[in-house]
Amino acid sequence: MLRRILLPVIFLILAYGFWISPDFKVIAAGVAIFLFGMLALEEGFKAFTGGLLERLLRKTTDKLWKSLVFGVVSTTLMQSSSLVSVITISFLSAGLLGLAAGIGIIFGANLGTTTGAWLVAGFGLKVNIAAYAMPMLVFGVILVFQKSKALNGIGYILAGMGFLFLGIAYMKDGFDAFKETLDLSQFALPGLLGLLVYTLVGIAATVIMQSSHATLVITITALAAGQVTYENALALAIGSNVGTTITAILGALSANIEGKRLAGAHLIFNVITGTIAIVLIKPFAASVDVISAAIGIAADDYTLKLAVFHTLFNLTGIVVMLPLIGRLVALLEGSLKAKAKHISEPRYLTESAEAFPDTAVEAVRNETLHIYENSRDIIASGLYLHPADLTSEAALNERIAASVHGSPTDIQAAYETRVKPLYNAVIEFISRTATGWEQQQMADLHWLRNANRHLVEAIKGTKHLQKNLSIYVRGDNAHIRDEYNRLRLQIASVLLLLEQLRNGEDADVAILALDGIRARLERGDEAYTDRLYAMIREHRITPQMGTSLMNDTGYAHDIQRDLMGMAETLFAGPERELAPAQRKLQLDEDEMADALGERAASNDPGPPPGKADGA
Repeated sequence: MLRRILLPVIFLILAYGFWISPDFKVIAAGVAIFLFGMLALEEGFKAFTGGLLERLLRKTTDKLWKSLVFGVVSTTLMQSSSLVSVITISFLSAGLLGLAAGIGIIFGANLGTTTGAWLVAGFGLKVNIAAYAMPMLVFGVILVFQKSKALNGIGYILAGMGFLFLGIAYMKDGFDAFKETLDLSQFALPGLLGLLVYTLVGIAATVIMQSSHATLVITITALAAGQVTYENALALAIGSNVGTTITAILGALSANIEGKRLAGAHLIFNVITGTIAIVLIKPFAASVDVISAAIGIAADDYTLKLAVFHTLFNLTGIVVMLPLIGRLVALLEGSLKAKAKHISEPRYLTESAEAFPDTAVEAVRNETLHIYENSRDIIASGLYLHPADLTSEAALNERIAASVHGSPTDIQAAYETRVKPLYNAVIEFISRTATGWEQQQMADLHWLRNANRHLVEAIKGTKHLQKNLSIYVRGDNAHIRDEYNRLRLQIASVLLLLEQLRNGEDADVAILALDGIRARLERGDEAYTDRLYAMIREHRITPQMGTSLMNDTGYAHDIQRDLMGMAETLFAGPERELAPAQRKLQLDEDEMADALGERAASNDPGPPPGKADGA
């Protein structure tokens, strides 16, 4: 509703400005070109978010000071705190970053955006910046049409910088000429009233243009042309800082609760920083004079003094808020609580996670972990076990040995409500996002999709196994009951090892144990076949029991294979370089057979000779 009202109002204001002054057209065109340049610049940097930027972000945010430095450097290079904010929210929503690290990046981005004021005030207004824009535009546009993603990205960056420079030049010329038509400085307001009014103007301009950088450039060029006073320009700079939070807020609308908390932190930081700047405006102005004199800035060079002021009050905000990050995190987590989601609702597949390849991959990985948790519970309940039993071998053996009571779990209903909706959401998310990405991300999504398929197949296998298992584990024949309890123990042991691997508890041992199970499944066991036929021949079990056991042993082994196939992808960890290290722990198949063959033969029945008819 607000947008429908705001857009026509803006058009009317622009039309009136074009009518009263041709110079206003030049200024407006300069702003439009500048904003288009920022869009091109963001598009160019997005071309390099197919893994490089994401890996850099993960490695440089493990400590708070690193997060702060990353925010400063990335915003300085990209000249867009908005893009840095959106990337950070995406990573936070996908679970790649903690809230404290995200807040550190936002703090650093606020300081990094001040470099734009220095570039414009110190370079853009001192030279014929349009002359530098032309070559950038020419080379940039040529590279934009190249098929190479890297060259295409560089082209957008060059074109974006060219448009930025050209826009600044237009704004500068426009404000210089505009004074002949209308002197805006006559609307200057002194004192506290002027401070508050122009702060609100700065907020409004930034909200409309979605760019604090654009507001600052307009302010600096207007200040250089004498269209605004130095005092009012300071207020506009404060307003631009507060107004820039609207981008983070809009970006957080499609994020999960962590993204919304980060947007809240951004708003709190900028409002507090702006309030400090307003309350201490006179001390800040005096400090700017002292610093400017010390570094050789002329007393009447108000554009550079504005850049000093912008840097100074942002730096002050960081110094004040940095020690309070822990309390800020606690405040946000306490006030913005996660909405309780149904167990079948996706947790990580948000729109903000779609923006960048690595965040999308991590979102799918975390959602697959969610599906694994639900699948584990369904498989365990299908075996008449509880997830709490999957904590130790002793607890597992004790539960398997206990008598089985109660009605069997409706596995199909559990699958329909707890797994299928999530599985469908993952498939839809992958099909919607996996276009035009690097091969590595496409491969990651392919393996994650396979991991989900393995989980679904394991549940279906448990459903088939349960038909006879629910009869025989509660029956009077101790021989067939022991055989089905052996199958329960085999599957539950795999689940136990997966839990250890997932939680990092004796992960190396768990990997070796899983390799032993894999070797046993692939090797086969003739002794199992002989023992099965002996039980039938000696009338310990009926032939019908024997054929059921053959089929169900096949289902049990398929379930184990599917669970281990899932684990190869899901529990390798988010860092791809961890996977080779884990693979090194795996033994050669012959070595596994030699090392674990005796134990496997004594403890496990081995795979069936083949599923029989008549189960």
